[in-house]
Amino acid sequence: MRRHKQATTRSESPSLLRRRRRSQSRRYSPLTTRILLLNIVPVALLALGAVYLSDYEDELIDTELASLLVQGEMVAAGIGEIAVVGGETTINRLDADAARQLLSRLVHPTGVRARLFAETGELMGDSALLNEAGRIHVTPLPPPESPPEAPPPKRRLGEEIGDWITRQLSHTNHYPQYVDRSTPTVRDFPEAASALRGFNASAVRMLPDGRLLLSAAVPVLRYKQVLGALVLTRDNRAIAASLREVRYDMLTIAVAALGITVLLSLYLAGTITQPIVRLARAADDVRLARESRPEIPDLGKRGDEIGDLNDALRSMTDALWQRLNAIESFAADVAHELKNPLTSLRSAIEVAARPGLDVERREKLMAIVIDDINRLNRLISDISDASRLDAELMRGEVKPVDLKALLDDMVHHYAVSAADKAGVTVDLRISANPPYAAHGHDGRYGQVVRNVIDNALSFSPRGTKIVIELTREPRNGPFVITIDDEGPGIPEDNLESIFRRFYSERPAEHFGQNSGLGLSICRQIMETYGGTIVASNRRSAAHGSDSGRLVGARFTLRIPAADRK
Repeated sequence: MRRHKQATTRSESPSLLRRRRRSQSRRYSPLTTRILLLNIVPVALLALGAVYLSDYEDELIDTELASLLVQGEMVAAGIGEIAVVGGETTINRLDADAARQLLSRLVHPTGVRARLFAETGELMGDSALLNEAGRIHVTPLPPPESPPEAPPPKRRLGEEIGDWITRQLSHTNHYPQYVDRSTPTVRDFPEAASALRGFNASAVRMLPDGRLLLSAAVPVLRYKQVLGALVLTRDNRAIAASLREVRYDMLTIAVAALGITVLLSLYLAGTITQPIVRLARAADDVRLARESRPEIPDLGKRGDEIGDLNDALRSMTDALWQRLNAIESFAADVAHELKNPLTSLRSAIEVAARPGLDVERREKLMAIVIDDINRLNRLISDISDASRLDAELMRGEVKPVDLKALLDDMVHHYAVSAADKAGVTVDLRISANPPYAAHGHDGRYGQVVRNVIDNALSFSPRGTKIVIELTREPRNGPFVITIDDEGPGIPEDNLESIFRRFYSERPAEHFGQNSGLGLSICRQIMETYGGTIVASNRRSAAHGSDSGRLVGARFTLRIPAADRK
């Protein structure tokens, strides 16, 4: 006993734990969290791509180097045409003063720093120096009483953070360091050495403050003679500003998309999780209900999968309550039906046990006891079959049934047994055209026809006839089987009551031989396979269908036809 109790506790504990978990309010919804994460990940990847932009930075650097090369070729061509001493047949050389003046004039407006190296590798001119030979530089002084120049404005925190992120993400660590010497030579600019050999070249170096220095070198030619090398340099501030603007725009879009995504995700999660939570709580209420019937919320108007789930749960709950009510009613009916023969059996035994009872009366009482025992045996067997019928119908295989072959076998069986036992003949009439394939199960349909025929036999007088006819409704409708007898008919008030469980109203000679479950089982089988069974009375045509003489009962079975493939 203790072992059984422990097993019961173990089997119930998982369900109780699940119920306790659901009953406790969660701080967050796991499903909402998953939806948010799945929707945020693409936006986060967009934001990371906006921050990185390494390929775009490389394209901007290549474009800037190409621009410096074009600009350098233009300046070098001007120097080669104007600042050269010599002729086509003589040795040419650069005029240092003219080259420096021309270099400053051509390069200064562009904001590019230019260096001119002689063919020997020495620096001839630098556009950034103020002490060029042969030039006078005038620097205006501020007025005597003018206030001192204000310090440069401090950079905003956002710009500093943006520059720091740019330095962290930019792959500038693989560029060589730039060393700014006071008197640089060709050895400090390898690209200048390439230009002295007659080739255009470019290079990228990293400044001490983390910025990049872009450099382009082109040869200065005169009559295909290399007279020097022109080196143009510019930092990447313009590129960094362009990247900063692109990052800002893309991050703005990403933040806006993130906000919209979060709001839409929360809305989507709410439309999914809230109905599921309501359905889960309603399912718990149904499971824990004892007397009242909790209602499942009606979400069928949603028109989506949750609405379908809601309809399925409502249908399942209705079927469950119908099943519970049927079980309760069935148990009450069983108790009532078992009580009658038990009461009779008890009374007969008590009287038979009295001393001094004569033998003849005791034998009659013992016959009553035997009849009640047989009645109980039949009743219990029928109750057992009826209780298993629903489960067997659900598990039974549905396949096409040949109704003609089924009825032929049935009539052949009753041709001998019915004539011997009740003196009644059973005839079959086929009015439908082949094929005779019906939807259902041959064994169950045979059980229905057999129960109806047995019921007709119990009411049919000797020398009468039972007629079974197979027809079919037009336009490929269902098959119709009618079973007519020539008995006393059915009271009009009981045409529907006879299909209730344990209803039995039979002649005296058949009392106690039926449990009253046969027709109830027939209706259950027919409804399971989509068919119907109804009872009616037959009247003679001479006096009209409504007021004619009662000539017997009729049971009509409508069986759905099998689908043609």
